[in-house]
Amino acid sequence: MNMPTRILRHFWLDADDAFRLLGKAALDRLDKRIHDSELKHTGEICLCVEASLPRAMLWRHVWRHEPITTLVRERAIDLFSTMRVWDTADNNGVLIYVQIAEHRIEIVADRGIADQLGPEQLDTVLSRVRSTFARNDYEAGLGIAIDAVDAALSERFPDADQAISTPRGNQLPNRPVVR
Repeated sequence: MNMPTRILRHFWLDADDAFRLLGKAALDRLDKRIHDSELKHTGEICLCVEASLPRAMLWRHVWRHEPITTLVRERAIDLFSTMRVWDTADNNGVLIYVQIAEHRIEIVADRGIADQLGPEQLDTVLSRVRSTFARNDYEAGLGIAIDAVDAALSERFPDADQAISTPRGNQLPNRPVVR
């Protein structure tokens, strides 16, 4: 895609577009899917759907020619920090980040679970998600991502391990963030 078209798309899209992409009913179902997942393990899953990159990042793409894939990954890591996904008791928070303007998805995992979600496994999952997104079925694609993260968290941090200690509660909101 040429640069002017890419930049215009980022300026054109906003949170309302991201919300319309999924809709309230799909967001409700994704919220429930995350909630149900977190009943099986002590991990925390956050989902963020963002319409466009911040302008400062776009200018880095334009003027410094930084690859857009690098910027999308960096934005996911920024949001991982800003949303405090890293701040869970067992270091097992995971952010699923969707960048609408770029049709990209990133998964950022805290150090307690990152090795369980290794590059090979993530590449397979992200490939399946991207092909689902290509058919404009964002809810199904996000379901694939949530299920993959759920499987890794359930294996590494099953809820039974927490039976002896104090209940941790829900440390992060389950409701998908739309920006």
